[in-house]
Amino acid sequence: MLNEMNLSRIDLNLLTLFEAVLAERHVGRTAERLNLSASAVSHGLGRLRRLLNDPLFLRTPRGVVPTDRALELADPIAEALARIRSVLAVAEPFDPATSRRRFVIGAPDGISAVFLPSFVEVVRRQGPHIAIGIRQILPVEGEAQPWRSGFADLETRALDVAVLPSSEAPARFATRHLGEETFVIAMRRGHPYAARPTLERFCAMQHLLVSATGEPFGFVDRALAELGRARRLALTVPNFVQALATLAETDLIGALPRRLVAKHAARFDLVWSEPPRALGLPPSDVTAIVPQAATTDQGIAWLLDRLAEAQ
Repeated sequence: MLNEMNLSRIDLNLLTLFEAVLAERHVGRTAERLNLSASAVSHGLGRLRRLLNDPLFLRTPRGVVPTDRALELADPIAEALARIRSVLAVAEPFDPATSRRRFVIGAPDGISAVFLPSFVEVVRRQGPHIAIGIRQILPVEGEAQPWRSGFADLETRALDVAVLPSSEAPARFATRHLGEETFVIAMRRGHPYAARPTLERFCAMQHLLVSATGEPFGFVDRALAELGRARRLALTVPNFVQALATLAETDLIGALPRRLVAKHAARFDLVWSEPPRALGLPPSDVTAIVPQAATTDQGIAWLLDRLAEAQ
């Protein structure tokens, strides 16, 4: 196993070679990609085979094909190289105009669908070579810390920043307030509920709920239960974007984030109303969260500024 070896015996360039051969599936093309001779690539592959005790790549008339062992190693080696490159990128002075860093942002889709269009445009103008990855973070219903998966991904550096509808984070993380979110009741244009959005009519309607697990109970249902009321949940969907499309073509109504609905209402021909006052649905903070150790990273600081700019 790699983690049991004496690292002083390992030339990390061999991992780069492995990555290139796996991508090219050809010794000659790998040599061109790495600016090496074909014999140097072959020699490196020989060292890799002895190091990992496997043929790794088998010759064919059209190039090479990876063994099962090589395919097993592909993801761990790619992850290790990504972390090394990230460390080296952080060590260099950050200039967005020339940087080729890739940042990964985690957020629920109801938040990323709001900031992403303007954020991408801001990044394109200021950091034309910077790449962005978006990963969806799903809450764990019924947990004291529903966003713990996001915190775990921040700690392993699978994420650079998490943008969450909560201001609460463990002390080992730094937070930055990006805005506030409230919920509205969204529906298709012409829906009869829009004419008289009372609590009684709200409970009588058929509702859509966004639930990653399919569990037919959410924060609106908790608020109704406190009033001794209930609603008819006709459909659950796993994300907010699907909710927008479904509401546009049905008679269902749904409680969705105000900024999401406002941004996409015209596209889906939706209207919305305020929730019945008796529900007392509280607003939530939208917060960018990073590990405390990342606060000295100039690239992360730049990224946080761009996220704030895109809200």
